[in-house]
Amino acid sequence: MARELASVLVLVLPFLLLVWRTGAGGLDVDKLLFGEEYDVSAPSSLPPRLNLSRSSPPTGGDDEWKEEILRLARRPEAVEWVKELRRRIHEHPELAYEEVETGRLIMEELDAMGVEYRFPLAMTGIVATIGTGEPPIVALRADMDALPIQEAVEWKHKSKIPGKMHACGHDAHVAMLVGAAKILKAREHHLKGTVKLLFQPAEEAGIGAKRMIEDGALRGVEAIFAVHVSHEHPTSVIGSKAGPLLAGCGFFKAVIKGRQGPADNPRHSVDPILAASAAVISLQNIVSRESNPLDSQVVSVAAVNGGSNLDLVPESAILGGTFRAFSNASFHKLRQRIEEVIVMQSSVYKCSASVDFFENERFYPPTVNDDIMYKHVKNVAVSLLGTKNYKDVPPMMGAEDFSFYSEIVPAAFYYIGVRNESLGSIHTGHSPYFMIDEDVLPVGAAVHAAIAERYFFLSEQG
Repeated sequence: MARELASVLVLVLPFLLLVWRTGAGGLDVDKLLFGEEYDVSAPSSLPPRLNLSRSSPPTGGDDEWKEEILRLARRPEAVEWVKELRRRIHEHPELAYEEVETGRLIMEELDAMGVEYRFPLAMTGIVATIGTGEPPIVALRADMDALPIQEAVEWKHKSKIPGKMHACGHDAHVAMLVGAAKILKAREHHLKGTVKLLFQPAEEAGIGAKRMIEDGALRGVEAIFAVHVSHEHPTSVIGSKAGPLLAGCGFFKAVIKGRQGPADNPRHSVDPILAASAAVISLQNIVSRESNPLDSQVVSVAAVNGGSNLDLVPESAILGGTFRAFSNASFHKLRQRIEEVIVMQSSVYKCSASVDFFENERFYPPTVNDDIMYKHVKNVAVSLLGTKNYKDVPPMMGAEDFSFYSEIVPAAFYYIGVRNESLGSIHTGHSPYFMIDEDVLPVGAAVHAAIAERYFFLSEQG
């Protein structure tokens, strides 16, 4: 009899101990007896936000967050969904401040996920929020606008709008950020703060970032990140650098006025062509003779128009171009000197001049990566994708209105490769032949989500 009682205790005792550890009513013994999965690290009466279902297993180890984020991004249905989303946007490109249908599509997807958002900001912009609703707050940004370019790529999902094309990958940026939203929503119980998702209009023209800021998009935000597709790197390779990454970019257009007169008797005219010619030559001396050779700067005159009558000195001449620099001080010094040179050179030849710098449309400061935020991007990319899929990159003379965000809060801008020679994905942005390798989309969504989620751990470390 004693031996039989001992046998029963050996069988029953483990279950009794487990019931005691998890608390009364916190364990369904039937599930254990019949071999069903059960998490015993928490009571069964978890609130909805912390529901640890089989489709969303709990994470906590050093590697489990990576595995789960990649799993969510790489599910076949998720891959097809994010590709289809990008194609729908690509087929219906919209220029700056016209992104109405793009915004509607984004909001439909956010509604389906149960993600809250604010609309509109900057006319057509959207800011969505995921997480606790409390600080710390980190932001991810995607630009939405297309370009006035006729697409030359013949494929099933070619632009259906004549003269408009997503020739810079903003359709992919939007799709990756919506994809990140889905991952972050699935892992919302892991977020130790709030993630803001900024869907921004008018990056190509119209300084949409500045207007998003004016409408409160950065309110409470303590760090911000953004990605741009790059044809220079193989598909899904991440690239960035600390410090200045993209140049400040400005454009100028000068109108030089003289007095019209016959070309065969020029003493009766005041020649704006001569003044413009002198100004063009003098503009080239700003960089070569006034700037630090170790501080990269550019001044380029790209257009000159003095009329079309070959027998008449015109009343006015127009010249214009661009200027670039990697520091704010150098950038604003260039602007000042361009205006001085054109106005003063024109006065030498008895002409007057005015210079427009398009400061409300296309005037971007340098994009500078904060050292700590850059290291965060690099650490997350290497952890998630491996060292072979991360590269430090040199600065570029291109420009981005993400720079307006980086002037206000610590920021990091990074590239994700889309180059795939076998697909023809080799052309630079703003080309009518520009295309991407769509395999980048789930990877970009995963990197976005991981950067945001892991930021809170960085924040905890101070």
